[in-house]
Amino acid sequence: MTHAHPSDSPGFLLWRVTLAWQRAVTAVLRGHDLTHVQFALLANVWWLSEQHGQPTQRQLAQHAGTDPMMTSQVVRTLAAKGLLTRLTDPADSRARRVGLTEPGRAVLARALPEVEAIDAEFFAAVPRDEALSVLSRLDPGLRHGR
Repeated sequence: MTHAHPSDSPGFLLWRVTLAWQRAVTAVLRGHDLTHVQFALLANVWWLSEQHGQPTQRQLAQHAGTDPMMTSQVVRTLAAKGLLTRLTDPADSRARRVGLTEPGRAVLARALPEVEAIDAEFFAAVPRDEALSVLSRLDPGLRHGR
């Protein structure tokens, strides 16, 4: 053992911090009938659509850093809830384009400020630029230009 105490382990601390943050976000999202993953995918669809047009499920999974199969399952659930559209890509019949419906935009518009408030409160102990710098350096997708 190289650590005298679990709090000497960056992995242990990251695990605990992640769980605490997820609990706070999950509690807020419960009032919107969304899971954390559903919210994250809705927010990523919105961002990608605003920046690049309607994404494919694969693009969504890559951007969000989620497993493509899990992304497909969650997108189907969100489509069944009426929050996303999931249409065949005219250029590739194997691909699915996803987009927000009006109810999806509405639920995201209500939930996003609440999640951002949780983030602001949760990360208040660390200056924003410092937190973004450290987390960006730890994100494997950002380190590899994805």
